[in-house]
Amino acid sequence: MAGEGQDRASEQKRPFLALGVGCERGAAIAEAIGVAERALQVSGFAVDALGGIFSLDRKKAEPAVRALGEHFRREVVFFDAQRLEEETPRLLNPSEAVYQAVGCHGVAESAALAGGGPFARLIVPKMRSQHVTVAIAMAE
Repeated sequence: MAGEGQDRASEQKRPFLALGVGCERGAAIAEAIGVAERALQVSGFAVDALGGIFSLDRKKAEPAVRALGEHFRREVVFFDAQRLEEETPRLLNPSEAVYQAVGCHGVAESAALAGGGPFARLIVPKMRSQHVTVAIAMAE
C-alpha cells in the first residue's frame, strides 16, 4: 500500500489558498468574478488550489460574494469584524477608513488570512477593482 501513503503525502503538500473578498453594497457579480480570477492568475496557482472564499459577515447577503462561491464551487465562510480585526498585525494594507466603516482594518486581506489559518501569509495583497477588493493568502 505504498501508493496510498504517497497519495496522502502529495495531498498534504498541495497548497491551500484562501480568497478574501470585500465589496461595496450591490457590487456587480461579473466585476467580483473578474478581479478574483485576476488575483488567482497573479498568485500563479490554478483554481484547484483554492480552498475557500472568506469575507466579513456583513457581506452575507451580497450577491457578488455568494456568486464567487458558486463560480469557483467553493464554500463561502464569513467572519465577524472582531475576528478580522485580530489579523491587523499581519495586514500589508491596513486602512483606518475601513476600520471606521466596518470595525476592522481590512476585509479582503484579513478574511484571507483568517481563512488560511494562523500560519497563512499573503501571496496576493489587496487587489481592487471599482467596487470589489480581493486578496489571497496561502496556508503554510
